[in-house]
Amino acid sequence: MNKKGLAILLRSKMRPLSPVSKKVTQLQHAPLEENISATQNASIKAQRDFGQVRESMHSVILMNKKEILDTALNEFSEGYFSLSQENRRKLLLILSREYDLNRTKVRDLMKQYVSLEIPTGDETHEHGHELDGQLSSFYRIERNLRHALKPMYEVLFERLNTHPGGLKFLASVRADILSIIADENVAPIRALDSYLKEKLITWLSPANLELHQITWDDPASLLEKIVAYEAVHPISNLIDLKRRLGLGRRCFGYIHPSIPGEPLIFIEVALMKNIASTIQEVLWHDPPTPECEATTALFYSISSTQPGLAGINLGKFLIKRVIYLVKKDMPNIHSFATLSPIPGFMQWLLSKLASSERSGPIFCENILEPEEEKALLDGHMDFTTEENGMEVLMHLLTSKNHEWTQSDRLITVLEPILLRLCARYLILEKKRGKALDSVANFHLQNGALIGRLNWMADRSEKGFSQSGGIMVNYIYSLENIEDYAQAYFSTGHIQASPDVHHYIKTLEKNEGAVN
Repeated sequence: MNKKGLAILLRSKMRPLSPVSKKVTQLQHAPLEENISATQNASIKAQRDFGQVRESMHSVILMNKKEILDTALNEFSEGYFSLSQENRRKLLLILSREYDLNRTKVRDLMKQYVSLEIPTGDETHEHGHELDGQLSSFYRIERNLRHALKPMYEVLFERLNTHPGGLKFLASVRADILSIIADENVAPIRALDSYLKEKLITWLSPANLELHQITWDDPASLLEKIVAYEAVHPISNLIDLKRRLGLGRRCFGYIHPSIPGEPLIFIEVALMKNIASTIQEVLWHDPPTPECEATTALFYSISSTQPGLAGINLGKFLIKRVIYLVKKDMPNIHSFATLSPIPGFMQWLLSKLASSERSGPIFCENILEPEEEKALLDGHMDFTTEENGMEVLMHLLTSKNHEWTQSDRLITVLEPILLRLCARYLILEKKRGKALDSVANFHLQNGALIGRLNWMADRSEKGFSQSGGIMVNYIYSLENIEDYAQAYFSTGHIQASPDVHHYIKTLEKNEGAVN
């Protein structure tokens, strides 16, 4: 194994014990009296540290001297990471409440603004000087309003953004904010998150990002991050990593100048003759298709490295940039598609089945067709005492180790049922007018159409748990990307191929049109 491979393997698999873990270990092996004393001292120190971090945050927001400001920024960012999660939460709540905008001032300015008389068009020529004076009052109050509507914590964000390492620090802060929101519904924290998110969207615009093709020649520190952050199909070993960066494969990432050597998001691409229908043929395609013979660019994984950038759709811009780049460099590629998971399907289906058990036969929705229910009962009669197809389906899908996947007979019975219900889930099930499935919503808002459902496409434990092993191809057509994206954004209209619509018999209920 070469030095680079060894470095990647060691750093991605062997993490050093954190200072917190070391401290816990020391306390566990100390005498009881020493433990109590150490705990009390740690509590006092934590309070003192919290006060220092809070003071440095206050100084960053209020001071103007650059020399001192840089020191305060360093003290705040370093001190913040030394805080416990509970103290971070406490500090962010203080930031959101005590450094918000001055609403009394905003209200007074609004009263002044409302009291002004708006000049009519007829007065423009007759009383030019008076009109200028009146407009000056409008301009002055509007300027003051714009300033008053900016919360004080904007200064903290702006100054951190221009400070070395500040952008990544802000992404970490937002990750903590999102954790607080997940636990409790606090209006000031939601406002803080909304404001920081808007700032990050501006600072992370595509104009500020570099599209970098990641190869085996990149530094080991960067490749380590690809191994660590791959979220869809984990990289099993160095051979797997080298294959994904080798011939017939591409990997692209967005890198920001303020966070060098670390992609904010990256996408993995397989160059193939046809659109793949299983993940196995993508990950273990050996030897790969000669690049001169490839006609399809298949996106099989897209991963974000920063949890604090959730909701900032960098993937939309990344996919489109990669499509145009690959098309420019390889004119023989004319099809662009994904092989995507369906992470919410099984959860949705099991909730439907559970609801039917609670509601009883009179009020529940029977999601099975009569012939499907008969096939389930006939195919499973040797193994169950359930009285109806819904109970049988629930029993099969919740069986230990997905036992149904070991029976050819059950696989044959379940295939048309699960494919039809999956098509319904992707096309008909909505949340606020958009696709219920998060991955589907992502690709549809980017201008893709649902191309094909693939049975037994992912036979991993994760694949069966998420979607019964089903995966979907989303198709990106260069001619229709913008039209499809606009239709989905404005009306929730979902584009899908006739093959996918075929699984849904009652097409009149469908909100999307057949292409």
